Amino acid sequence: MNIPASLERLVAELARLPGVGQKTAQRLAFSILRNDTARAHALAAAIEEVKARIRFCEQCHGYAEDVLCAVCADGRRDARTLCVVEQPGDIYVIERSGVFRGRYHVLHGVISPLDGVGPDQLRIRDLVARIDREPPEELILATNPSMQGEATALHLSRLLAGKVGRITRLARGMPVGANLEYTDDVTLNQAFSGRQSFGG
Repeated sequence: MNIPASLERLVAELARLPGVGQKTAQRLAFSILRNDTARAHALAAAIEEVKARIRFCEQCHGYAEDVLCAVCADGRRDARTLCVVEQPGDIYVIERSGVFRGRYHVLHGVISPLDGVGPDQLRIRDLVARIDREPPEELILATNPSMQGEATALHLSRLLAGKVGRITRLARGMPVGANLEYTDDVTLNQAFSGRQSFGG
């Protein structure tokens, strides 16, 4: 089927988004076309704005519009507990559940030798420096329960043993191979509640 080149380009760009296949990309493109021009412009403007304004928080490396993200800027958060996650989006999954009131640190990935990602490619040095400045009482390793996530958690537990009072790992409420992004609130609540000492 021949479709206009501009529509084909939109479908191709939408299909590049994670979790969006060709059919979903076509449905989204047709939906954009069905909506009025003002809504299409609003969508385009929102995309441009988020790309222009969002940067990484200087403390946790999550998403922020200012120097610090909303969590790091909130003096009511419990600085005694630090939760380490793989990606900035993982913070929002945990925050939505409402089970954690501490602070975060984002690694921006996991150790994956097959993909050429070692500890030096992650925000591990920043984590160590942060812990040296202000050691938490508990460090929660909330990497995904994949092989790479487990390897990263093990590396961190060995590296940071003796620097923090207690290192814990989320309990096995989450199935192996699952991502925080797709974990429901009840499962996440159980995982936080049942966390156990890890490594060391």
